[in-house]
Amino acid sequence: MLKFVLKGILRDRSRSLLPIIVVSLIVALVIFNRGFLVGSMNGMFMDTAVISSGHVKVMTHAYQKESQLMPNDLALMDVDELMIDLGLKYPDFFWSPKISFAGLLDLPDEHGETKSQGPVMAYGVDFLSPNSRQFELWELDKRIVSGHMIQKPNDALVGHKLADKLGLSLGDHVTYIGTTMNNAFTTFNFTVVGTFNLGMGPLDKQMMLVDIEGARHALDMNNAASEILGFTHDLYYNDDVSIEIRNQFNSLHSDTTDIFRSSMIALRDANQMGTMIDLVDWSVFIILGIFLSIAMIVLWNMGIMSGLRRYGEIGVRLAMGETKGQVYRSLILESVIIGTIGTIIGTLIGLPLTYYVQEVGIDYSAAFENLNSSSLIMSTVFYTQVTPDLYYIGFIPGVLATVFGTMLAGRAIYKREMAQLFKELEA
Repeated sequence: MLKFVLKGILRDRSRSLLPIIVVSLIVALVIFNRGFLVGSMNGMFMDTAVISSGHVKVMTHAYQKESQLMPNDLALMDVDELMIDLGLKYPDFFWSPKISFAGLLDLPDEHGETKSQGPVMAYGVDFLSPNSRQFELWELDKRIVSGHMIQKPNDALVGHKLADKLGLSLGDHVTYIGTTMNNAFTTFNFTVVGTFNLGMGPLDKQMMLVDIEGARHALDMNNAASEILGFTHDLYYNDDVSIEIRNQFNSLHSDTTDIFRSSMIALRDANQMGTMIDLVDWSVFIILGIFLSIAMIVLWNMGIMSGLRRYGEIGVRLAMGETKGQVYRSLILESVIIGTIGTIIGTLIGLPLTYYVQEVGIDYSAAFENLNSSSLIMSTVFYTQVTPDLYYIGFIPGVLATVFGTMLAGRAIYKREMAQLFKELEA
């Protein structure tokens, strides 16, 4: 029967070409839609992870309670040893220390007097280590407006809005004024080597990025860090894995008498992100479910119409002696083959398209240009995400819907009487 059905599909393109094309296009759309939804949501989480929380974050228990105040007097000590330990215990993540601090940024004139001054929110990030992925995480190659990337510990990148506000130029020496880890007064000079635009609203108005070694010198934090951020190697946030690692880590550091014990939180624990993650998961599920339902209805209807148009063929086959069961099974087998071919072709179209947008992205900055003046933090470049389920999700609409439509249309075979059949053939 298989050989017979395959010959029919190959020789009669009028009944196989259009269904294969339709199945292929719908499967490609399903795959891209799924990749776009997941990638867009992951991109939104990634912005929060890079700036504040990581996929998981390690800090002292005391710092966690006061984290909004950035209390670096409660920061992690012996960070190098802790980084090695984290890398050995959790190899599925890579780890990077970060120092968060705030103060005043002072621009002097040619006489050393204050020319302009303003508040600054600064992050000391490990940009210069050989295996650092911070430039990739921050996407600075796309976000630097002028100048170049950080190359020395005392180099600084300044948000372009802050630079405009203070009148900063490339090469200017600016002075950070604040307090050290020991709550002592400190001043430290940074050299402005570039300006950047994160496209995240108010963050650009007062942000400065420096290398972590420069921040350590400025704040007297040798081998210390405010927190250590962990990211999965593929940069895709998996909530279940992050929660599992968080629970494992905290169970090993459960001495409640030590306020400086290490403590880990997952992305969902930061800034009420748990509600957002749950909402996004349900939104992706509902939107994808609606899209799949529409796709399945289209393919189902195509299977029904294909079966109805072939009543004459079915009648001839019954008149020649085939049983109704044989005809019915051959139609189902044919729809399985057509659905499988279309699904494979659609997957081969959808996956490369999804991967391309994952690498290049879709820039919505023109549509969201007014958001820079609002309080909403959102990246204006959306990326898709190639996930393992994209390799098989197309079989749901591509094969199942086509087969169900054929099965429904094929029920009419059993309702046909031989007497009525011969009347049709005589006509």
